[in-house]
Amino acid sequence: MNRHPIPLGPVVLLVEDELFVRMATADALEDAGFEVIETANAQAAQEVLLRRTDIRVLFTDVRMPGPMNGLELASLVRSRWPHISVVITSGHLESGHSLLPQEAVFIAKPYGEQAPAKAIRALLD
Repeated sequence: MNRHPIPLGPVVLLVEDELFVRMATADALEDAGFEVIETANAQAAQEVLLRRTDIRVLFTDVRMPGPMNGLELASLVRSRWPHISVVITSGHLESGHSLLPQEAVFIAKPYGEQAPAKAIRALLD
């Protein structure tokens, strides 16, 4: 029997401290064909970014525990890993917020189940 591995889609680094939001978003992204790496804060995300070279998209919440918030993480990614696309989400910011890094996409919370995958596909296409 000739088996072909199922190719995994683009790798998304998901940074969200709310467990159930992170789980639901990860499930929706995986259902849409993405490979998802989940982290709960910016420090864990940085550790992943230093280890992995295949990450195509950062999907991050703004407010999270630790010394760095999601906007700071997004700015770091834009400067250090410019090939990684950035999607920022928050229930506390407006979409035209001046602190959003250049070329970052913003999704307001609460968002629909399909919104993250739709935004990521638009960035990657």
